[in-house]
Amino acid sequence: MQPGPPGQASRVIEQRQATDLSKVRYTAADVKFMQGMIGHHAQALEMTALLSTRTGRDEMKMLGRRIELSQADEIKMMQRWLEARGEKLPDPHAHHMPGATLMPGMLTAADMERLAGAKGAEFDRLFLEFMIKHHDGALIMVNELFSTPGAGQESDIFAFASDVDADQRMEIDRMAAMLAMVKESPR
Repeated sequence: MQPGPPGQASRVIEQRQATDLSKVRYTAADVKFMQGMIGHHAQALEMTALLSTRTGRDEMKMLGRRIELSQADEIKMMQRWLEARGEKLPDPHAHHMPGATLMPGMLTAADMERLAGAKGAEFDRLFLEFMIKHHDGALIMVNELFSTPGAGQESDIFAFASDVDADQRMEIDRMAAMLAMVKESPR
């Protein structure tokens, strides 16, 4: 059964038609999502780069390494996805340009300066608070994608956006627990 448009009846279709996904194409919203997520991930890498000199907690460094590895790989995947479709590759550092539009959850230049200027427990607290905010922004981006009619349906986009949603939620939970520990026993 294939559901009909709103107000119209469903119809019976053949198995071949039900499994023919060849008509599923990417949309302008898919391209915008991938382009925006590249800059979003690039800022997360900038944030994790600060960990090596500003925290003394091994668990913070391990968290940063996980984020670094996954998001660097995802940036490459998104760039390949855009290239394969002949779409424009964004400058991953465009968010540093004056007047640049920041994707949801991204830190302002002032926020990044504040993070870069902190050390020890204060850095750990700020990093976790800011990275939770950053990850929440990625969830907003995924929600906006899936809320756009026709978007997020192409198999690569659907799989990637779904993975981003699941991974970011899991990391937010992990970081919230770490943040509670940092606040309880600052070092």
